[in-house]
Amino acid sequence: MSQIASASSAAAPPPRGPRICYRQALSRDAADQAEVFHHAVMQGASAHYSVAEREAWVAALPRDASAWAARQALFTTLVAACDGRCVGFLELDLSRGRIETLYVWPSLARRGIGSTLLVHAERLLLEQGQARVDIEASLVLAEHLVRRGWREIGVQWVERGGERLCRKRLEKPLGLVET
Repeated sequence: MSQIASASSAAAPPPRGPRICYRQALSRDAADQAEVFHHAVMQGASAHYSVAEREAWVAALPRDASAWAARQALFTTLVAACDGRCVGFLELDLSRGRIETLYVWPSLARRGIGSTLLVHAERLLLEQGQARVDIEASLVLAEHLVRRGWREIGVQWVERGGERLCRKRLEKPLGLVET
């Protein structure tokens, strides 16, 4: 009987993760962006920042759809959507060659969603003629970017609600790298 169970389970297709679609943000994504931001900071950054630091960080941007919709007008915003809901997003300033924000829903972190958003952002920057991209990344994000070929160029301290938060300044050349 165990051989039959093994054989039938071996024939079953492997379980799939959620299907993610990458696209430009829509105004309907704004409320989800607010929630992704809030939860990514409060849960996802808990190993690197204190509760007081995280509370000050999330208070810097309203948990309100209209605020995030307004940001969509300021930045090129790419989203990762699952079942029509934004589960990750990246805000990009194309003219400055700068990534403003990158957040992914905490339970979906480390599944390549942020990395894929970065690939799309880098492609857009290359299409705009940018030779490099930079970011001021949280300690959470910085360690992952360094592993992806980004170079740390400094440390920056920002004040949010009376709390000083450390983040890293990073950059990455775009295009083909000759070896």
